[in-house]
Amino acid sequence: MKAMSAAADRPAARPRVVIEPSRGWTTLGLRELWERRELLYFLITREIRGAHRQTALGLSWIFLRPIIYMLLLSLVFGRIVKVPSDGVPYPLFALAGLLPWTFFSNAVTKGARSLVDNLHLIAKVYFPRLMIPTAGAASGIPDFAASFAVFLVVLKYYGMPLRVEMLAVPVLFLLTLAFALAMGFWLATLSVRYRDVSFAIGFLLQALMYASPVIYPVSLVPVSAQVFYQLNPLSAIIQGFRWSLLGTGDPPGLAAAFAVGMILLSLVSGAYVFRRTERSVVDVL
Repeated sequence: MKAMSAAADRPAARPRVVIEPSRGWTTLGLRELWERRELLYFLITREIRGAHRQTALGLSWIFLRPIIYMLLLSLVFGRIVKVPSDGVPYPLFALAGLLPWTFFSNAVTKGARSLVDNLHLIAKVYFPRLMIPTAGAASGIPDFAASFAVFLVVLKYYGMPLRVEMLAVPVLFLLTLAFALAMGFWLATLSVRYRDVSFAIGFLLQALMYASPVIYPVSLVPVSAQVFYQLNPLSAIIQGFRWSLLGTGDPPGLAAAFAVGMILLSLVSGAYVFRRTERSVVDVL
């Protein structure tokens, strides 16, 4: 009886959980991401707080940045170079292009360095590594919202009305987020093997900015180069933002559909390659 009582009082053995790297082309683990969504929220808030830590103006920068960029572009390209702006005031024209571009460039930069910058976290505890570049990209949502608020103020200043086409902005933003994640997955994968990617990312984004209609209208692009120009998904996204916000240009058509296909293909393939790389990231870094 005593032996049976001692066995009953003994705590049950805890199940052993063994974490092993997956083999072959596994799933993206989206269910695992959803089950750990609280951790994703924590990583996003950590990114937001870290971006404005030890700054004198704090969160005020999310409003100051778009205003400063708009004023600089308006002075250089609107007043000095006199770049055409499709019949709308150049500050509005520039700000409508900066909305998706600023979010995209910041998200890609964070995503490209996500694995290298968070090695201390990756080496200590297991969690879906896709959360790291995803959190970096999603942390720019407050900045985008602040920039959009600035745009509405400037729109009111110039006496331009709100348009029903503005309802397309959330869809365009999701496309921007998806393309930024795709680029972030691919660049993060490459940066694990080649640290040169961290140095080249600035030049890549600079070149991509000039290859996108951020500071100039698409009408300035030669007709012979229009086909190659539309291969850049950002071109369709930025044109879509200007069409929905300002009414300039044509509504999204075949070029936009092609851009959506490219973005989805890049996102899925980038996520799969990222998942294969995360198995050995600690050993390589």
